[in-house]
Amino acid sequence: MSLVMNYENLLVEVGADGIAFVTVNRPKAMNALNHKTLTELAAAFDALEADASVRALVITGAPVEGKPPEKQAFVAGADIGELKAMETALDAKRLAFFGQTVFERLEWMTKPSVAMINGFALGGGCELALACTLRTASKAARMGLPEVSLGIIPGYGGTQRLARIAGPGVAREWVLTADMYSAEEAHRVGVVNRVFEPAELREGTLKMVHTILSRAPLAVRMAMETIRRGQNMSQQEGAQIEVDMFGLASTTADMREGMAAFLEKRPAKFTGR
Repeated sequence: MSLVMNYENLLVEVGADGIAFVTVNRPKAMNALNHKTLTELAAAFDALEADASVRALVITGAPVEGKPPEKQAFVAGADIGELKAMETALDAKRLAFFGQTVFERLEWMTKPSVAMINGFALGGGCELALACTLRTASKAARMGLPEVSLGIIPGYGGTQRLARIAGPGVAREWVLTADMYSAEEAHRVGVVNRVFEPAELREGTLKMVHTILSRAPLAVRMAMETIRRGQNMSQQEGAQIEVDMFGLASTTADMREGMAAFLEKRPAKFTGR
């Protein structure tokens, strides 16, 4: 892997396969999201979106040295010290708006992203994972939105994305109880897509990403956009977006190659055109 950019709280590397690993690197703070880290995430997302060599993102947390898998952290939450320092409602609104803006950049990227959850994904960490296209998790990972136990509510999009991903019933339970949930439970309710043994998490995640990257790039991008846009409109309106995107996809060279490869019983060679 080659280093893309230098950050204080992130490690950003892109492999020869075009997969960018974005690692939140504050292990002594259990990879908590402070303002500096959010600012660096925003810069990293912008840079990776603009880099034509990047085809997908994997987001994870730096390992905590010497701790077992069940004590590791993806992102253990927002920086509580910064939250406690808020003095007015305006301070809190500014912070929440900033966090939401950063995560929206990730959610609306044209490249698929996978949260590789290697440990605690709580509060802002859970919200970061929810903003990704897909989520994989170690069997030792734990997820949750504990904000009401601190006298606040999720502020980086958690109430909205969780309800859309897993349904309002699951969102109410997770938010109102402030409990932590196992990776298996998160998978059962549809929050996590795949669960792996801790030692197999990276390999399993990369296998899924490589599968996505083997598909027609423009079709993948159009499918992602159609799903995202459809979540915020009626089914009828979403269906019209689907019709429009279907029409656009049918004009691409990748569609002709994909159909020809199927009929000729050979692997497709997509070019993203």
